[in-house]
Amino acid sequence: MSEPVREPLSIGVLGAARITERALVDPARAAGHRLVAVAARDRSRAEAFAARHGVERVAGSYADLLADPEVEVVYNPLANGLHGPWNLAALAAGKHVLTEKPSASNAEEAAEVREAAAKSGTVFMEGFHYLFHPVTRRLHELLDSGELGELRRVETLVAIPAPEDGDPRWSLSLAGGAVMDLGCYSLHAQRMLAPWAGGAPSLVSARGGERAGVPGVDEWLDAELAFPGGATGSARCHMAYDGLEMSCRIIGTKGEATAPNFVLPHLDDRVVVRTADGERTEHLGTRSSYAYQLEAFAARVREGTPVPLDADDAVATMTLVDACYRAAGLPPRPRSVVGN
Repeated sequence: MSEPVREPLSIGVLGAARITERALVDPARAAGHRLVAVAARDRSRAEAFAARHGVERVAGSYADLLADPEVEVVYNPLANGLHGPWNLAALAAGKHVLTEKPSASNAEEAAEVREAAAKSGTVFMEGFHYLFHPVTRRLHELLDSGELGELRRVETLVAIPAPEDGDPRWSLSLAGGAVMDLGCYSLHAQRMLAPWAGGAPSLVSARGGERAGVPGVDEWLDAELAFPGGATGSARCHMAYDGLEMSCRIIGTKGEATAPNFVLPHLDDRVVVRTADGERTEHLGTRSSYAYQLEAFAARVREGTPVPLDADDAVATMTLVDACYRAAGLPPRPRSVVGN
């Protein structure tokens, strides 16, 4: 389904992160939005990024980009520890913000971002893109229709092979760790089942393991959750796994449904449904979840169309992330102090 005709967004990009091409550049180009400016710590990287992706100009610094009157939307794909500070700065500059997850280093900082968003009156959205794809929408529809019966159990696992040792995802000071990079998806997907579970889940227990040589940084973490309606959840993540797995299994009293890759459904768009009537596989389409996300964000900015991801949701997710860390005997991520 094509996006309704509306005034293009004028977007500024913080940094030259690899994820930006898939998460923003390609969807923006397809929808006709403007990539007005990019800034990076290393100007040469920003210049190369601009040349490669058709960005109109290079800003001298992140602060210069935020001061650009033509930039109305800021996309923040920086390292985790830089999300909070630059989300706060972008909101203070009166910009709409689409940030990569997690929105901040911890719940306290996420609450400050929420306050800044309320004060600015602009749109703030955390990039849990999976939520907009038909794969996840179908899982919710199967619960809503009653085909699976009452929700009893949810199992989410988000795991990848290990990044290189020097990767920022292994840095405590940059708010790294498996939960921050991957487990937030596992936890968020379970939180989004609240309408069919009597409310949001609470943490029962968590255990995790540190990355060798990096104290405080989780290589993996398993969390057990409980929903008010009696269902239970297992939210797992692993950042040194033997392969890529990003699965969500929903078990009800009448059947179950599994999405083998709910986080990156363009790689696997299946939903497998098993009930007393048998097993079937539904294919929901390989269009990028990031394309659906940018459509929803643009509709929120231009028409005020509601989205399920706002600053309140971001605080709730980070509160659960912090609780998982504490329960597993690991510290919540420290906030980063940055300059321009």
